[in-house]
Amino acid sequence: MTYLLKLSAAAIALLPSPLLAETTDKAEIVVTATGVESDSGSVGQAITRIDSEAVERRGFSTIDELLATTPGVTVTQTGPIGGFSAVRIRGAEGEQTLALIDGVRINDPAAPGGGFDFANLLTGNIDSVEILRGANSVPWGSQAIGGIVNITTRRPDEGISGRGRIEYGTNDRFTLAGNASYGSGAFRASLGGGYFNDDGISAAASGSEADGYRQYAANGRVEVDLSDSITIDLRGYFADGRADLDGFPPPFYSLSDTAEYSTAQQLAGYAGLKLSTGPVKHVLAFTINDIDRDNFASPTAVAPDFFSRGRRERFEYKGDWEVAAGLRAVFGAEHERSRFFDGFLTAKADVSGGYVQLVAEPFEALTLTGGARIDDHKTYGSKATFSANAAWRVGDDAVLRAAYAEGFKAPTLYQLFSFYGDPDLQPEEAKSYEIGAEQWLLNRRVRVALTGWQRRTRHQIDFDLSSYLYNNIARSRGKGIEAELELRPSERMTLSANYSYTDSEGRQENVATYSRLLRRPVHSLNVAVDWNAFDRIKLGAALRMVGDSRDGFGGSIRLDGFALATIRAAVPVTKNLELYGRVENLFDADYQTVAGYNAYGRNAHFGLRAKF
Repeated sequence: MTYLLKLSAAAIALLPSPLLAETTDKAEIVVTATGVESDSGSVGQAITRIDSEAVERRGFSTIDELLATTPGVTVTQTGPIGGFSAVRIRGAEGEQTLALIDGVRINDPAAPGGGFDFANLLTGNIDSVEILRGANSVPWGSQAIGGIVNITTRRPDEGISGRGRIEYGTNDRFTLAGNASYGSGAFRASLGGGYFNDDGISAAASGSEADGYRQYAANGRVEVDLSDSITIDLRGYFADGRADLDGFPPPFYSLSDTAEYSTAQQLAGYAGLKLSTGPVKHVLAFTINDIDRDNFASPTAVAPDFFSRGRRERFEYKGDWEVAAGLRAVFGAEHERSRFFDGFLTAKADVSGGYVQLVAEPFEALTLTGGARIDDHKTYGSKATFSANAAWRVGDDAVLRAAYAEGFKAPTLYQLFSFYGDPDLQPEEAKSYEIGAEQWLLNRRVRVALTGWQRRTRHQIDFDLSSYLYNNIARSRGKGIEAELELRPSERMTLSANYSYTDSEGRQENVATYSRLLRRPVHSLNVAVDWNAFDRIKLGAALRMVGDSRDGFGGSIRLDGFALATIRAAVPVTKNLELYGRVENLFDADYQTVAGYNAYGRNAHFGLRAKF
């Protein structure tokens, strides 16, 4: 806490000054903080929201590339698109990031660590992304230790509308994505689909054989108003991917070219009923997340060398009650069943939980939020978590924030019940603190924000070499600073930048000293500029700079820092058709985010976007 107190003076320095002018409210609506729609100015935790316009403008093929440009986020990938991609928030483990799409938890229940592989998530028909940094298990339950990535696909619009894009580029990368929407009266529907193919590069840095990736994807949403107070809400997402891999063949067992490949099919479904009864809004929902993975030794292999089948089914109830003026209660109950099968092991687990959050505004400028949650797991028993945060709006253009939150991560089915598992494992536990300030200046042409955070995690699950079993033998700690700047020098130009300092360390229970965690750079900087030139041409450039990190056993391998530059341009062909292009890694930097694995050099892409 001493570390955070030292930041308080810097945060208070962002409070209003004579430079401020009267402005209009530009707060965003976010859902990741409490699980229901909230004004971002009333939230005490740090959240970044990327809307559909920004997703389209930046042009990245994958969600992880988009996430890497946001404060506090580190992305590591084993080779080209399709190679395993881990998203770490504020130095936490990748498995401690909770991922959702359209309200469905999409982390893999069959993965040993239970994480989500962001390599299989493309930007095709994504409408928005919210990134909450820090623990937040009260509304979201297990895995929300490092943070949450909440993804929303395209929502239905009124009338008939649609959009699509076709893109081609380096490595014969081809993208085709489209979405159509219809809304009239009580019925609204949206349906999208996409195809992606990339010949790729060698996953092994020492290799020469390209490892490609292919994916088919579809998404859909249907909303039907049965009355003014009852709505049926259906959502679905499906992806089918195939990725070429490199492995560790004999006799040297070092990473090199192989003919291996993997396939993955993921289905996420949501069926909900919305009901309003006076001041209370109710949501009843059933969600399903089903993931099938197969690994093959070669394209001629008849059967997979390895496969896994993971499935998660959840029943959820959520209530949102306007108790009185300035007092809101958000509460819910959930029951989840997870299953896992890999040909040898069949395992399942049930967990039930409930939570309540109170959101109070004792006066107009201050919002206080506090909550508690309890989960009961069939194997390890009960776990309680708590949180509290405050947002103080100083004038119309400044917000002070402070938050305390707890997070936990339940042991996975593999960690509990596999040959290396231990059914006596306890959940990983984290306590997270943050303090920050945000201020708009010069008639909202300048925005500055500063956040300091600290987290301690105990009972982390790791493989115990003394017993050859998973055990609660690790703990970690982290602290950092996130600074953001946005400038709008004119109506045509926007400049944005963010800097992150992330100090994350870990140790085993029987080791006295902490050491720096692997694959976590201490420093990172993102800068982007967008300019609408001559009313028609849109120009943009971005620079991502990442500091040194360590990898390998005991941190024996140094990964040099790198700088990646991107330039982009778009010009309208007609009112509804736009030609665009971008060049990534403009200066052809040679870098790695995981030791021994390759990364893309300079690559260029161009395409057409259409809307109607």
